[in-house]
Amino acid sequence: MSGHSKWATIKHKKGAQDKARGKLFAKLIRQLEVAAREGGGDVEANPTLRTMFQKARDSSVPMDTIDRAIKRGTGELEGVRYEPMSFEGYAPAGVAVIIEALSDNRNRTSADVRSLFTRNGGSLAEPGSVSWQFERKGVVILPKKVDEDELMLVAMEAGAEDLQDQGDTWQLTAGPADLARLRGALEAAGIPFDSADLTMLPTTSVPLTEEGDARRVLRLIDALEEHDDVQNVYANFDIPDTVLESVEA
Repeated sequence: MSGHSKWATIKHKKGAQDKARGKLFAKLIRQLEVAAREGGGDVEANPTLRTMFQKARDSSVPMDTIDRAIKRGTGELEGVRYEPMSFEGYAPAGVAVIIEALSDNRNRTSADVRSLFTRNGGSLAEPGSVSWQFERKGVVILPKKVDEDELMLVAMEAGAEDLQDQGDTWQLTAGPADLARLRGALEAAGIPFDSADLTMLPTTSVPLTEEGDARRVLRLIDALEEHDDVQNVYANFDIPDTVLESVEA
C-alpha cells in the first residue's frame, strides 16, 4: 500500500472521517452535480454518475440529498455551477502530488492551492510534470477475514489485475472500466469490502524514512484535503510502518 493510502486508512480508523462527515458529504454532493451535468441524470446510462451515486450511498448520504444534487446538475433545480480543476506539484522531499478539485471560482481555488503548497514547503508544477508518475485504477479494499482463495477466484474472473496483502486488509486492483463489474461480482458472491473507488496509484514511490520529512509531507497533504474545493489528493510517498507509528503517536 502506498504511504498515502496507509495514512488515509489510519485517519479513518482514528475517527477523523466522522469529524469531517459534513465536509465529506459536501464533496460527494459536488461530484454528483458535476457528473449529472456532464453526462445526464440517468444513473444507469451515466457511468460516472453511477460511480458517484454508489460512493455517496456507501458514505450514507441520504437519498433525498443525492436526488437534489442530481437535479441541480441537470438544471431541474437551481444551483452553483462547479468546474473540474486539477493541479500538480511537489511536497517536501520531492514527493509528487496530484490534486483534483471542483470550484465555482477558478482564480480563488488556484490561489488557495498555490498558497497551501508555499506555506507547507511544497511547490506547484507545470501540467504533466507529475501525472506521468501515476496511473488511474479501480481499487477495492477488503477486510482480512475474507478467504484469499475465494477472493482470488471471484476477483480474477471479474477482471481484477492484482491482489495484494496490505497487513490488515486485502487490496484488489483493476482497470477503471472493470471496477463496476468487480464490485458487482463481489456483492453477488457475498464478499464484504470496505471501499471500492477509482483512484490514482503511483508507479514509483518516494520513501520517507525520516520522521521530520514524513510530518512535513503529511502536513501539506492534510491541509490540501481540508480545502472545501479539493476533492482528491494523490501522492507517491511511502512511509515505513515504524516511522508512521511515530507520526501517528
